[in-house]
Amino acid sequence: MSEHMQLFEVFIRSRRGLDHKHVGSLHAEAHAQALEYARDVYTRRSEGVSIWVVKSADIVASQEADCESFYDPLDDKPYRHATHYQLPEEVDSM
Repeated sequence: MSEHMQLFEVFIRSRRGLDHKHVGSLHAEAHAQALEYARDVYTRRSEGVSIWVVKSADIVASQEADCESFYDPLDDKPYRHATHYQLPEEVDSM
C-alpha cells in the first residue's frame, strides 16, 4: 500500500430524505479517489443516492468509558428534559 494512502469512512444515503448510514471504510490517496472507490465498492447495485467520504483521522468522538463524566453536566440542567415542564390540563394527554 502506498505511503500516501489514507483511511476514509464511507456513509451512504439509500433514498432521498433518509439519513446517511456508515457502511464501511476504505483506503485512498485523496477525497475524490475515495468517493470513486466508495461508489464502486458500496453502490454496485444502485443502493444509494448520496455518498459521503470522511477521513477517519478527522473524526472526533466521545468514548464509552467516559460516558458518565461526559454526560454528567446535563444532569444539573433539568429544564432540558421534558419531565421538567408541567403541561396544561388541556394538553394532558400528550
